[in-house]
Amino acid sequence: MPLGKVQTHIVERLVELGRLTAEQQQAIAAAPEELTGSELDKMLRDDHGIAPFALLVAKARALGFAPCHAARCQVNAATFAHIPQDFCEKHLVLPVGEVGEALLIAFANPFDEAVMPKLQELAPGRRIIRLLAPEQDIRDKFSKSKQVGAEGFGDVMDQLGAEFGAIAEASEDDLTDEESGPIIDLANRVIEEAYFAGTSDIHIEPQEHDVVVRYRIDGVCQEKLRLPSKVGPALVARLKIMCNLDIAERRLPQDGRIVFKQYTKKNLDLDLRVSTAPLNHGEGVVMRILDKQKTTLPLPALGFTEENLARYREVIRQPYGMILHCGPTGSGKSMTLYSALNEINTPDIVIRTAEDPIEYTLPGLNQMQMHRQIGLTFATALRAFLRQDPDIILVGEIRDKETANIAVEAALTGHLLISTLHTNDAPGTIARLCDMGVEPFMISSSLLCVCAQRLMRRVCKTCRVPYEPEGREKEVLEKAIGWSGQIFKHNPKGCPKCGGSGYKGRVGIHELMITNEELVEGINKELESAELKKIAMRGGMKTLHQDSLVKVKEGLTTLEEAIATVPPDM
Repeated sequence: MPLGKVQTHIVERLVELGRLTAEQQQAIAAAPEELTGSELDKMLRDDHGIAPFALLVAKARALGFAPCHAARCQVNAATFAHIPQDFCEKHLVLPVGEVGEALLIAFANPFDEAVMPKLQELAPGRRIIRLLAPEQDIRDKFSKSKQVGAEGFGDVMDQLGAEFGAIAEASEDDLTDEESGPIIDLANRVIEEAYFAGTSDIHIEPQEHDVVVRYRIDGVCQEKLRLPSKVGPALVARLKIMCNLDIAERRLPQDGRIVFKQYTKKNLDLDLRVSTAPLNHGEGVVMRILDKQKTTLPLPALGFTEENLARYREVIRQPYGMILHCGPTGSGKSMTLYSALNEINTPDIVIRTAEDPIEYTLPGLNQMQMHRQIGLTFATALRAFLRQDPDIILVGEIRDKETANIAVEAALTGHLLISTLHTNDAPGTIARLCDMGVEPFMISSSLLCVCAQRLMRRVCKTCRVPYEPEGREKEVLEKAIGWSGQIFKHNPKGCPKCGGSGYKGRVGIHELMITNEELVEGINKELESAELKKIAMRGGMKTLHQDSLVKVKEGLTTLEEAIATVPPDM
């Protein structure tokens, strides 16, 4: 047989994934001459239409590693915080993330055992998780990171200051022209700097005498720029042009979307969800950054405790029913939903999603963008999906009675329906659905689980300060989780790694309410949320407050951050 052992395993994995038929497998095995690895790759791509990512997944499974889509990973200064870039470039490895104390490292050759001891020396005490990535993708990331450094992103604020100086000296006519060079450069630079700073939202807020630009980083708003008030209208108009909104309409809120790739010369494939609003000193704009290069995280990296993760994984593999995620905007609901879908997405399952907007694109998902202007709403999409016999349906948000009723109907007729809702906690979701007009017996018959969630800032591992809690702090820990011991507080001065804030990154906290007989009975009796909460806790649910203190116990965050995010249980 012309194929080696590893090559045979790769072909077998492609058959398992539904990318090759048994006949194609036999044809490949019957090749007259022995094939090298690169020749097999070329044959699979050119002759059998195997996509590069599908081939990567098959290789990873054949070799016993997880695949890494390195082309979608973001590379910036923080990427090489633990492993120097010159070492990574020399050995063709790329740090792509962290899961607790472990580092995720993409390898072009994960069998190069000489690299592992050196990585352990560079990151002592950290576990290294090896991922498989195409060699060319890793090389491309290094070349792009050099381009970024050459263009001076580390000093981008100084360049912005120069732009503002040019704007301040411009004539009044220039400033009111949204197509002028300084305004175009300013709009682009604000978005680019926000992206490289790790911003989730950009706020442009007109004040009485100036315009304030703020970035939300790790859930906290930080003021970045103050511009002359006369710059505001032109900047807002420029942003409206970028997302095809009516620049003459300044009295009504408008929503739009910027496909930023067509406006920048830099290699940034990102979209922005834009919302304008008339305020007392002019129009304000909020832009949510949707990074299309960003990949979903695996479920274990989202902050679930081991118990919650096991229960949640069991629920998402149910054949039908309704799974709801609740929490405010920016609480990580979308990331959790996509991570769940990514885990259960296989060739034998049909998945349809209705989203507004589509935040991530995943191979194998059939995604639909909502357009309310033409009548394409969540309810309309749901009706269409029910005629197409999908196994799993994701609805971006349940906003009204019509969508809620169709969602429940879908969950009762053999579909697994996953969606989001804006409520404060998991038990409160029942009352919210009842307020929408859904009958309690319909809710209890269809609901599998509700997961309430929030995001808390992670305390910086480099500069955190250990201490023993006393007094009220000790009481809070003992009452909530029955434990007291050494915990950490943030260093007010911070360090270079956390940018002087004492915090770096965020971690999820979850309140997982899974239905049981007692809870179903309580829903049917229309019990108050407080009573449902007690029933759910008897069934094993940990509240958001309890889960936040588990993260404090594990040293992931501070007690101060936990209390600020979720108040103690009554």
